[in-house]
Amino acid sequence: MFQKRWFNVLSFLILLFLLILLLNYTSFIFIPILQYIGAIAFPLIGAGILYYLTRPLMHFFERKLKVGRIIAVILVFLVILLLLTVFIMYVWPILQKQVTNLMYGIPGMIAAIEDFIFYWRINYTSIPPQIIVAIEDFISNIPNHMQNILDNLFGLLGGFIGQVISIVAGLVMVPFFLFFMLKDGEKLLPFVLQIFKKEKADNIRSLLTKIDHVLSSFIQGQLFVSFCVGVLLFIGYVVIDLNYALILALFGMMTNVIPYLGPFLAVTPALIVGTIQDPYNLIWVSIIMIVAQQIESNLISPNVMGQALNIHPLTVMTVIIAAGSIAGFLGILFAVPTYAVVRTIIAHFYQTYVNSKKDKEDALI
Repeated sequence: MFQKRWFNVLSFLILLFLLILLLNYTSFIFIPILQYIGAIAFPLIGAGILYYLTRPLMHFFERKLKVGRIIAVILVFLVILLLLTVFIMYVWPILQKQVTNLMYGIPGMIAAIEDFIFYWRINYTSIPPQIIVAIEDFISNIPNHMQNILDNLFGLLGGFIGQVISIVAGLVMVPFFLFFMLKDGEKLLPFVLQIFKKEKADNIRSLLTKIDHVLSSFIQGQLFVSFCVGVLLFIGYVVIDLNYALILALFGMMTNVIPYLGPFLAVTPALIVGTIQDPYNLIWVSIIMIVAQQIESNLISPNVMGQALNIHPLTVMTVIIAAGSIAGFLGILFAVPTYAVVRTIIAHFYQTYVNSKKDKEDALI
């Protein structure tokens, strides 16, 4: 019986549940560790994203300019500083002006929506009164909704001043984390593997290499694709003279990071603003989004991301919805890369198990 597969699986599940129960009773031991991880999570994740974005640039400097690692890292930081300077000098003033105009324009937008509903209510009686009442209640309560969102946001984040200090401290730490990641990141794997035997070390090296490839493909690919979509949207919005074109394009660029659901989130505010500005913009904004997404899905994504992740769209949407219900926006943001990493780990160990079983069978033969 002890050699039966079902017995081994049952024993594993029992031990797993006992381990979870033990961790639940001793959770107080891990609270300081979780607090420490939470304190460094923001600079670590930020530096990690920048690391995957700038690592190819660092290797490019090393190969083409024939310079050492330190000089290549310094050149990477100079490029980042140059991009920030260009953003602050040329993009930030326009963005600040559009944000200010948007804040002053929100009451006018609300009034336009109310006039539109009033017009339809008079001329088209086929609209159910329940829908009209619900829309009117929502519009009249928009200030309360926004205040509740802000209150909940700051309630979740904790004290405002403390959170600002934490964010500033995290931003200050990001360059230091990034510097040492670029400088010594490739030394981590040999350092970890030196404590294992050669066969086990080769297995772990293969796993970590696959995880690195998945993260690199997703971060570099998804951010580059989102940037391209943002540029395409901005060009389209400028062509049709859409109000707040830069804000809406940046919003579309940021939401496009979320696979499959991002484009729908990106187009919603543009449709609202465009329709209030001119009803014909409803058509033009839709055409711009469709064209941008077609270019992205048929030309940019296949060449940038390829088949690195190879995740079915239905799986992606299911994972995003589940992660969003569990962890909110952060869950939506990190759902796909986390799933891809977990799937890579499971697939690697399963393949290792299959290979070891095959080797044993071959040895018996």
